[in-house]
Amino acid sequence: AETELAIQNMAKFIESKLEIVMFPWLAYGHLIPFMNLSNELAKRGHNITFLLPQNAETRLQKLNLYPNLIKFHKLTIPHVDGLPYGAETTADVPGPMETLLATAFDELYDEIKSILQNLKPHFVFFDFAYWIPDLAKEIGGIKTLIYLLISPAALCNSPDKATFMTSTAAELVKPPPGYPSTTVVLHESEAKLLSFVYHEYGKGITFQERLDKALTRCDVIAAKTCREIEGIFCEYLANLLEKPVIYAGPVIPEPKKEQHELSNWLEKFEPGSVVFCAFGSQMILEKTQFQELVLGFELTELPFLLVVKTPQGTNSVEEALPEGFKQRVQEKGLILDCWVPQLEILRHKSVGCFVTHCGYGSMWESLVLCDCQLVLLPRPIDHIFTARLMGQHLKVGVEVEKDENDMFTKENLCKAVKCVMDKDSQIGCLVKENHRK
Repeated sequence: AETELAIQNMAKFIESKLEIVMFPWLAYGHLIPFMNLSNELAKRGHNITFLLPQNAETRLQKLNLYPNLIKFHKLTIPHVDGLPYGAETTADVPGPMETLLATAFDELYDEIKSILQNLKPHFVFFDFAYWIPDLAKEIGGIKTLIYLLISPAALCNSPDKATFMTSTAAELVKPPPGYPSTTVVLHESEAKLLSFVYHEYGKGITFQERLDKALTRCDVIAAKTCREIEGIFCEYLANLLEKPVIYAGPVIPEPKKEQHELSNWLEKFEPGSVVFCAFGSQMILEKTQFQELVLGFELTELPFLLVVKTPQGTNSVEEALPEGFKQRVQEKGLILDCWVPQLEILRHKSVGCFVTHCGYGSMWESLVLCDCQLVLLPRPIDHIFTARLMGQHLKVGVEVEKDENDMFTKENLCKAVKCVMDKDSQIGCLVKENHRK
């Protein structure tokens, strides 16, 4: 009852014109969703001050639909020993260096304090800056809202470090008491992947501590989801933290109608025949897994478009390709290592299957804006929960089988793609029907 009352009060509050500060983590996978949410709030007449690194302004400026209400405030990211000069987002550093970027992020404390003291906003929307709630309370009169960009299910299944160190794999993947699902869970072989959250992510703080402090100290939690899809997990999280969880919805911008640079290539193929695979800006495959990926697509004998980062330990995508691969697939396969308009590609009539890393943004784009078949190939721990949500809970996609070392084979990838693309496949028909609901 208290949670419902808090949500009602929040709704009334949002009806008035608010001053809001947006302070997302230094990754485009966070900056862009915060920008999309800013547009939705500005559409309702609210004023937004959006804090962002200097080199992100050009890209985000193109997404700003209400420049009269959304003002960018450029931050100078402090230099930290070991961090490349000029590094301002996760796109500028390899994964192991993100902890140094988080240290630089936390060193913005004094600058953010000065901004908040001057602006005195009604709200600060944040995610990784765990110190924002305490800072807001110190200044006074500012409410804080953490905007979740991962499935709430992932937040319900992280034991503390002491439990992790002393538990078996079976104990670690056992859902906590009252958890509302037996399928949106980790497998025993995946328990070791939980270790990531106990690594240092910023000076003197682990990734889990960062999230725990943000979640327990904020005033409100907003989830980029809707009640129909993840209501049971949001309710569980609200009860667990004794805090209101509100539904922000998918918050996906309308895709552009105009032709894009890949339209001509896609037009060469039959409707619903192309397999599109994109792994986002942060996922980098080992060379062996990259080769299994492309050989798996070759095995399907279907045309494919793959967007992937240069594999680990190689200088280019071309260098990492298996011997003779380019000659065999020729025009039937296109592999790129640059940004592409994912939304527009997903909606192209030639695309019939989306092989996704199960990033939360990609999940919503594929669920809401396209009707192509879904093959799930998750890697980081939060993406695995998203894959289980889509594959086991909603039954809208098929997950690629992996071994006990979290590795997939070309045969298993081909099997999953064929499973959803074969018109006579019962599973393919089931996931297609569920996707349309």
